[in-house]
Amino acid sequence: MTRRTVRIAMNGVTGRMGYRQHLVRSILSLREQGGLDLGDGTTLWPEPVLVGRREHALRAMADRHGLEHISTDLDAVLADPTVEIYFDAQVTSAREESVRKAIAAGKHIYCEKPTATSLDSALELARLATAAGVKHGVVQDKLFLPGLLKLKRLIDGGFFGQILSIRGEFGYWVFEGDWQSAQRPSWNYRSQDGGGIVVDMFPHWEYVLHELFGRVRTVQALTATHIPRRWDEDGKPYDATADDAAYGIFQLDGGAIAQINSSWTVRVNRDELVEFQVDGTHGSAVAGLRDCRVQHRSATPKPVWNPDLPVTEPFRDQWQAVPDNAEFTNGFKSQWELFLRHVVLGEPWQWDLLAGARGVQLAELGLKSSAEGRRLDVPELSL
Repeated sequence: MTRRTVRIAMNGVTGRMGYRQHLVRSILSLREQGGLDLGDGTTLWPEPVLVGRREHALRAMADRHGLEHISTDLDAVLADPTVEIYFDAQVTSAREESVRKAIAAGKHIYCEKPTATSLDSALELARLATAAGVKHGVVQDKLFLPGLLKLKRLIDGGFFGQILSIRGEFGYWVFEGDWQSAQRPSWNYRSQDGGGIVVDMFPHWEYVLHELFGRVRTVQALTATHIPRRWDEDGKPYDATADDAAYGIFQLDGGAIAQINSSWTVRVNRDELVEFQVDGTHGSAVAGLRDCRVQHRSATPKPVWNPDLPVTEPFRDQWQAVPDNAEFTNGFKSQWELFLRHVVLGEPWQWDLLAGARGVQLAELGLKSSAEGRRLDVPELSL
C-alpha cells in the first residue's frame, strides 16, 4: 500500500464548526482510521496545516492533537508548493479575500458557506477558480445527514408519487448572553459583521431543495429581529442588527411548494432540531438529522375534525420508521472524502463554487424579498 500525503491549509479551525466538524471529526478522523483508501493500492494521508491569527490557540490545538504545522502567515502558507488544498472556515466577511489569494496561488479550494458576502463576489470566485483550473468545492453537509439520505432514498424509489409540498422547521433558543451564555458567537447577530440567520441558513435550504426536490424558482420571505439586545462573549450588551428568524416560501421546479421556518428564537417541540415534512400523492415522510418516518397512502388514517371532543388518535404512532439499511458516517467527513478523491483521482464532483453562489443568491434575494414585501424570481446562474 502506497501512502500519498496531501497537505491542507486549514484556515479558521479555531472556530466551533471548523474545529469540531472539519478538523476533529473529518481530517483527524481520517488519520485515525489510517488514511483514506483510494481503492487502487494507495492510501491518502491528509496533513493539516493550521492557519489563523492567534498563534497560542493554534499551538494549543496542535499540541492537543499531535500536529506539527501551524502558521499565522497565510501568504507564506499559500506560497508553499507542498500545500495542495486551501480550506476556509473563517467568518464570512474574511473568506472572500483569502479564497482569492488561494486561487491565485493555484491551490484547490474547499470552503464553508456562504462563500462570500454578495452574489457578485460569490460568482467572481467561481469564475476565478474555473479560469485558474483549480478544483473547488463548497461544504453542503446536510445532504449527507442520515435523515436526508433516507429521504433521498424514498424520492429515488418513487415513494411519494407527485411531491406536493415540503415544510421545514429549523431552530432552537439561543440564549441572549446575560444570564446564560449564548450558544452562538455574537457576530452572528450583527449584520455589519456578516451575521443573520438568512445568510447562514438560506444557503443550506437552497442546496437541500435543489438537490432533493428541484431548483428554487421564486422566494418570498419575512425576516425579523425578535431579540434586539444581546450580550457578547465578554458580557457586554450590544444591539442585534441582524435577523434572528426568517419565514420563507419557495416555489420549485416541478410545482412543489416549500415553506421553511428558521429561528434562533424558538423553543424546540419536535424530535430533532431540524425536520422536513414531505407530502405527496402516494405518501408522506418526516425527516430529521438522523431519523425518517413515513406514512403511505394505503395506511393513511381518516381523521375527522371535532373541536368538541379530546383527541384520541395517536397521530405520531401512525408513522413507520425508515430503516437505516446502511452505515452512516459524519456528514462533513463523507463530503471531505469525496472532495479529496475528486482532487487526487478526478472523480465527479458537483458541489462547486457555482453551487455555493446559488446559496448566496437565495440569501440575498430572501433579504430583498423581506425588505420589499414581495415575491421575487430566482434567476438561474451560470459562469
